[in-house]
Amino acid sequence: MPEFNLKSYLAERKQLIDAALEKIFPVPAGLQKQVVEASRYSLFAGGKRLRPILCLAAADVAGGTLDPVIPAACALEMVHTYSLIHDDLPAMDNDDFRRGVPTNHKVYGEAIAVLAGDALLTEAFEFLAASADDGVPAKKVVDVIRIMVKASGYRGMIGGQVIDLECENRKVDLATVEYMHIHKTGALLSASLEIGAILGGGDSVLITSMRNFGHHFGLAFQITDDLLDVEGDAAVMGKKPGSDAAKNKMTYPALLGLAQSKEAAREHVNQALLALASFGEAAEPLRAIAQYLLVRKA
Repeated sequence: MPEFNLKSYLAERKQLIDAALEKIFPVPAGLQKQVVEASRYSLFAGGKRLRPILCLAAADVAGGTLDPVIPAACALEMVHTYSLIHDDLPAMDNDDFRRGVPTNHKVYGEAIAVLAGDALLTEAFEFLAASADDGVPAKKVVDVIRIMVKASGYRGMIGGQVIDLECENRKVDLATVEYMHIHKTGALLSASLEIGAILGGGDSVLITSMRNFGHHFGLAFQITDDLLDVEGDAAVMGKKPGSDAAKNKMTYPALLGLAQSKEAAREHVNQALLALASFGEAAEPLRAIAQYLLVRKA
């Protein structure tokens, strides 16, 4: 069996998602032109498309075709992009750069940036609902919407962001930081895998395995993200490291130091790989992506 080429796989899947997003998200026009332009500015600012790629990879493990999964994969990227626009706002993390370019509010102003994020979030669910018109069973569409709402709302990503804000300039324990990571970052990553498994026709065993993989993958991802904020290269990351320490955020490195944080990331990657132990070659992309977390530079 030829060695799996992760770089080629990620590039191919990113191209697939980019083409789908271009097709479904409108070209700026009319009186709403500015907010559509602002939404597209962040949507096409060079994201890795990790969440939609995970979604498609889970569908592959389930043995399904990709066409029914594409709308949900695009919706996941739109929800993620909305969260980045809002995270960068002065009222939140107050960042000037994202992916090597000025953040949305630096280009379009705070009001339009807020509305651009809102537009991406709401349009994501319209695309999801419309997939029922293209042959995706209505029950699956409803299940996917429910999963995505939970993962992106106060029980998931938003709730985690609230905890993150409340933990600034406070001493908290590791359990609180882990809980924050599970919700702020892990919830949408795990949902991406669960949604892909459902739309790919996976059974309950596969769906549970994807959920377990996503849990550990999400924690490993956020821990390595915390590490990059300490050790990362601004030229590679597209943003300046050190923002967590400057804002006195509670992170794994802040609590455990670099060595123990790296060990925690390795352990979660190992646990993620164990969740895939019963699956064959179709799960190789997920294995490779999980292992890549330990050497990622951005």
